[in-house]
Amino acid sequence: MRLTGRALKCIRGGREIFSDLNFEAAGGEAVAVIGPNGAGKTSLLRLIAGLLTTAGGSITLNGGNDDLTVAEQAHYLGHRDALKPALSVAENLAFWRDFLGGETTDAKTALAAVGLDHIAQLPAAYLSAGQRRRLSIARLLVVRRPLWLLDEPTSALDASGQAMVATLMRDHLAGGGLIVAATHTPLGIAARELRIGVMA
Repeated sequence: MRLTGRALKCIRGGREIFSDLNFEAAGGEAVAVIGPNGAGKTSLLRLIAGLLTTAGGSITLNGGNDDLTVAEQAHYLGHRDALKPALSVAENLAFWRDFLGGETTDAKTALAAVGLDHIAQLPAAYLSAGQRRRLSIARLLVVRRPLWLLDEPTSALDASGQAMVATLMRDHLAGGGLIVAATHTPLGIAARELRIGVMA
């Protein structure tokens, strides 16, 4: 499996964020997208996820499921933790499992992997920022997709949470998965760097 971006161009609000951007990653590899605030790190992830339209260039995933788009084979973990406060931890995860579809794993196993199995029945409204992030990360585990697009994945996590994310990423890569992560801090895994900068 290989993810490739060729001559990508991104325009937001009438302003060119980046152009002629190229990258590639094979199964088992991670790419760390590095750059200052406003450089387009999040925009790149959103382009790959199909949430933004490219102003030029192409994104392809070879060796995946030819019947699915790149976006349908990707998990996008953004800045915001998309949770319903009135639903419990387990109910939130079940919602995302059913919404995303595809090959699923046991929700209890996913919650245990992120350290939230002991509060599965707690309404999400009572979660700390770190717990909310852990629940969002559980979405990566409950539905299997080969491509993880992670925007500051360790945001709001303490040291143990950061170590947990690193372990999950290593396991995903070991299974042949791909990771593209926008980050200001080390990911805790081996990753090729893709540096992007603000256009003048």
